[in-house]
Amino acid sequence: EIGNICKKLNIDSHKLMDLFTKDTKLNISPLYFKPGFAYGGSCLPKDLKGLKTIAHDQYLTTPVLDAVEVSNEFQKKLTFEKIIEYGKKNIGILGLSFKPGTDDLRYSPIVEISEWLIGKGYNISIYDKNIIFSNLTGTNKEYIENHISHLQSLITDNLNKVIEDSELLVITHNDNEFVNLPEIYGDKKFIDLAGMTNCKSRNNYDGLCW
Repeated sequence: EIGNICKKLNIDSHKLMDLFTKDTKLNISPLYFKPGFAYGGSCLPKDLKGLKTIAHDQYLTTPVLDAVEVSNEFQKKLTFEKIIEYGKKNIGILGLSFKPGTDDLRYSPIVEISEWLIGKGYNISIYDKNIIFSNLTGTNKEYIENHISHLQSLITDNLNKVIEDSELLVITHNDNEFVNLPEIYGDKKFIDLAGMTNCKSRNNYDGLCW
């Protein structure tokens, strides 16, 4: 939310948080307080729900915890609105799992946004090198088969093909292979949800809340 405020004020929220985490008295890790996209996965939502249930069972009111999920949903809608503002029909998604280095698609926020875009008639192509359907197992495989099987045909491990087919590319993972893409493909538009830093000054680059 600090990032969203900074965006409106034309302030780089990542620079602000770099300054904030220099306060050694509070012992705040620079890994935290980084403005960005919505969280996903199977663990954090479950843990949050469990913590709220414990509080409820003890007759406690927890307005901050209650607001976390609401704020997270708002961040998804904010991202969706930013994408459609560009008016581009061919959208490339770079990274579909809920975090880099995993093939876990359970409760990945970009999955939900991809489905919203498809529902609105956008052409979606997805690159994620970690998702190989023949290797999926367990609950992750069941989730894909039962909930988002229609996305399988849109996912490829061919990055160049996705870039070629897209007018607007949405970077969801902080991965080295994405770092210089806005510079290499100057004719494409990029929205960064992951906090890439190499191309912030380029006209074809925009950060979610920085």
